Amino acid sequence: MPTKVLKAVIPAAGLGTRLLPATKAVPKEMLPVVDKPVIQYIVEEAAASGIEQVIIVTSRGKQALEDHFDRNFELEYRLKQSGKTALLEAVVHAATMVEVVFVRQPEPLGNGHAVLCARNVVGNEPFAMLWGDDFVDYGNPPVQPCVAQLMAVYEKYGASVLAAIRAPREDWNKYGMIAYDQIDDRTFQVKSIIEKPPIEESPSDLAQVKGCILTPEIFEILANTPPKKGNEIWLIDAIQTLISSQPVYAYVFEGNRYDTGNQFEFVRANVELALGRPELAEPLRAYLRRLVAGFDA
Repeated sequence: MPTKVLKAVIPAAGLGTRLLPATKAVPKEMLPVVDKPVIQYIVEEAAASGIEQVIIVTSRGKQALEDHFDRNFELEYRLKQSGKTALLEAVVHAATMVEVVFVRQPEPLGNGHAVLCARNVVGNEPFAMLWGDDFVDYGNPPVQPCVAQLMAVYEKYGASVLAAIRAPREDWNKYGMIAYDQIDDRTFQVKSIIEKPPIEESPSDLAQVKGCILTPEIFEILANTPPKKGNEIWLIDAIQTLISSQPVYAYVFEGNRYDTGNQFEFVRANVELALGRPELAEPLRAYLRRLVAGFDA
């Protein structure tokens, strides 16, 4: 039986340049989708999947992340005194749903280096690696959380598992594209990954997104992975090396995925999740109908 996955690493040290100027002073992970920051959706999914400790890798200017997952006793006191029970429960939940540990990436040396910064906290254990701007809504319609889906595949094979989607052809040059041997409708053994290939050179339509479950051997590989593009250490290069020494799988997960580092996807996440909220759904639908009618007029 493989070692149970109990820890998750979220690299959140990037500058969020795709969403400037909004991210000049506010971490992209703290931008709200309806009424919760993006990173809270990711941490909630990890907690719902049985993760007990989340390690968030930050950099200078990311203090808001630490404050969000900390207790704010003055705010809690005022909400309690005002009888705002639902809001009180919401802010306490953010700080208590799972243990959150913060590690600083001292230099911008790449996403692989950011993951490596968590090595001493993770130790010699498998862990979930989750991007800080990519989350999956698993409640509409209800499905198992994406991290739990990946963990089930890990427990079956005792090997690393990449979250994957079937990407449209026009997006193949935006993702790490996977060459594979198919096992079943959703499970694949990974032969190689090509990062953002020209569309005509993509090995398949299977794209790696969202995150993955990684065995602890990835840390030693990262420590010996040389910098490449931008003089940075890339996690995908380390995963490619891992594939040469042990099996790695990919799994096409269920759920609605949002890449909130993308402007359109960020807007889509806000609209679709708001439509899933009973108190917002009807007025928002009515507004959208009026909006569409105005454009069609």
